[in-house]
Amino acid sequence: MSVTDPVSTAPLETRTLIRRVANRLCSEFAGTFGEETIQRYIVESYASLSDAKVTGFIPLFTERFTRQRLNALARVEGKVTTDRPMVVFLCVHNAGRSQMAAGWMQHLAGEGVEVFSGGSDPASVINHSAITAMAEIGIDIAGEFPKPWTDEIVRAADVIVTMGCGDACPVFPGKRYLDWDVADPAGLPLEQVRPIRDDIGARVHSIAEELGIAPRL
Repeated sequence: MSVTDPVSTAPLETRTLIRRVANRLCSEFAGTFGEETIQRYIVESYASLSDAKVTGFIPLFTERFTRQRLNALARVEGKVTTDRPMVVFLCVHNAGRSQMAAGWMQHLAGEGVEVFSGGSDPASVINHSAITAMAEIGIDIAGEFPKPWTDEIVRAADVIVTMGCGDACPVFPGKRYLDWDVADPAGLPLEQVRPIRDDIGARVHSIAEELGIAPRL
């Protein structure tokens, strides 16, 4: 093993997981990134989710988060070209507003857009009322998970929407930023979350139209 092998610095109990995920992602990103880069991103992604005390399917979440980050890095470094715009939604806990916004955008645009959501201080779970409110209109966000944003994801974005994260939100020159004044659904009953859901939905519709994406609804 090389002394620079990122897995060697990971906790012993996670090394098998990291290598298993790395095998899949190395195959997926063959010719784009080397194994050491992929392993390093897996280690970092696992640590960030663990630090946020995210619960649930951590191995699955780690793989999904790492894949999102590597796709974004490939965009930033010009290793892939795509006509699909990338929209990033940011809030504080990535448990309510940004998750609903991402769910709306993915539902409306499908494969026509790349979507990411993140938080400055990720919660451990998604807001249950947000999950229920979205399920009422046929959008499933129950399988999502709170996560932090990363530089490569924000740098890869075409549109960055912030909701309540203030000075903590990253700013990169040349990016299009939208700051939405949207109520935080944290701690609110379902009947008060529904208007927030609908407000976010209307705003996401507007972004889709501006990007030239024909909503599927």
